[in-house]
Amino acid sequence: MNKNLFKNKTPGKTVPTPNTVNNAGGIAYLRDDESQLAQLAITGCFGNTYYVTAESQLKDVIALANKCSPMFVAQTAVYARKQGLMKDMPAVLAAVLSTRDLSLLKRIFPVVIDDVKMLRNFVQVIRSGVVGRKSFGTALKNLIRQYFNNKTPEQLFKQSLGTSPSIGDIIKMVHPKPKDEPTSMVYAYLTGKEVLAKGALPQLLQDYMVFREDQTKPMPNLNFQFLSSLPLTKEQWTQLCLKSTYNTLRMNLNTFNRHDVFKDNTVTSKVIARLTDPKEIKKSKVMPYQIYSAYKHIDSELPPGMAQALAKAADISLDNIPNLPANLVIGLDTSGSMSSIITGNRGSASSKMKYIDVAALMAAAIVSKCPTATVIPFDTTYHKGFKMKGSIVDTAEALSKFGGGGTRCVIPIEEAAKMSNVDAIIIISDNESWASTAYDSMTAWRNVQKKNPNAKLINIDISPSRSSQIKDEQNIINIGGFSDSVFNVISNYLNGSIDQWIELIEKIDISNTPVATTSVETPVENTEE
Repeated sequence: MNKNLFKNKTPGKTVPTPNTVNNAGGIAYLRDDESQLAQLAITGCFGNTYYVTAESQLKDVIALANKCSPMFVAQTAVYARKQGLMKDMPAVLAAVLSTRDLSLLKRIFPVVIDDVKMLRNFVQVIRSGVVGRKSFGTALKNLIRQYFNNKTPEQLFKQSLGTSPSIGDIIKMVHPKPKDEPTSMVYAYLTGKEVLAKGALPQLLQDYMVFREDQTKPMPNLNFQFLSSLPLTKEQWTQLCLKSTYNTLRMNLNTFNRHDVFKDNTVTSKVIARLTDPKEIKKSKVMPYQIYSAYKHIDSELPPGMAQALAKAADISLDNIPNLPANLVIGLDTSGSMSSIITGNRGSASSKMKYIDVAALMAAAIVSKCPTATVIPFDTTYHKGFKMKGSIVDTAEALSKFGGGGTRCVIPIEEAAKMSNVDAIIIISDNESWASTAYDSMTAWRNVQKKNPNAKLINIDISPSRSSQIKDEQNIINIGGFSDSVFNVISNYLNGSIDQWIELIEKIDISNTPVATTSVETPVENTEE
């Protein structure tokens, strides 16, 4: 990180010389190691994308993590987990840290490895040997034992979903010492041993064991995934649907439909009402991207009202997006590479969401909060004729149909330079410009600054990249990421904050990170997306 980055209080006048080429072969600016690691940690999903393979992403992350200071690796792992809500990257960074600074790993372990999914990821990474070690040793085993010691018997059971490795496999590996008989019996259950005192098990587990053997017994109030593999009746599926949390409901609409739940119009009406309930949306903290993902994944066999309900829910969730300035230009990359799957190509497990879907949704959400904004869809040309539709989902669908050619990221900046007054430019792209150079983009930006020296430029790179078309300076921020938290970063920056997101990571105080934290319930994993 350039510590002198913000000392110059006047906009740049010269155009810096590009010093690398991007994945598409275009001239670009190479980002420093910290910037590259932070961006990969927030955006990388270890899947094959248009320009980058899963193997190269993993190789880059490990190489960069070994170049950066252990402190920055620790801070990035915390940021990626808590702000980025990532699952794979924080586990990889924690594993790298186990080879570089065990004292830092001990500080962040309870914060980063905060649920059983993260624990399983961490164990899997170490076992693979990709970070340079396969053995856990006493230190890592003690950290994992501490994880188990901080869980109640009921929490251990409720978090026992998942395999490769299973929670039982991990228990067998580290041999945590049970603190009481209920914990001992749960360990026995999870590792496939005989449960000698079933009465000591949590009541919820006892109820589940009874129901698993006989589905005529009362259905326990458990996570959807505990029950969905059992031979449930239509009535039981309906009960499961109506009792689901908001996020479980929106992510499993297809599953409920396959079990005929929505053949009952009364149930369908109740579900639609829940999906569009502002209180439920606020309580669940769901944001536009997550709802749009559910919208993209629903089957055509569902009642038509479901898709409409999700579109309405996406509009309601806009209340969580801060206000933006009036004189705003939004550049939306619609080039061919934006057709890549957002989580990378994972075969049958791939998401249906593409980069263009995410970018179009972000543009639609921003323009809905700032109706005076100018939206510029581009590839190698400016695709004019954009119009707002009925909802942000409709608008995003229309935007995603533009373009499909090459990438010329300078277009929205050139168009902004022609306007009389521009407060800010937001470019949403995979940043792989090759039909124009980084020099072109910075030259056009200088022309914008001549009209408004206080204008700001935000370059959102929604795919992993080691380079940028825009060089970081006082009034420019390069953001890596496609999560809903990006909206807060945009708002903070446009409303006066000069904190680059790298600086936000560097401000994380590891010294105050607790070595043990309160147990956290495992979030429901998406079984549809």
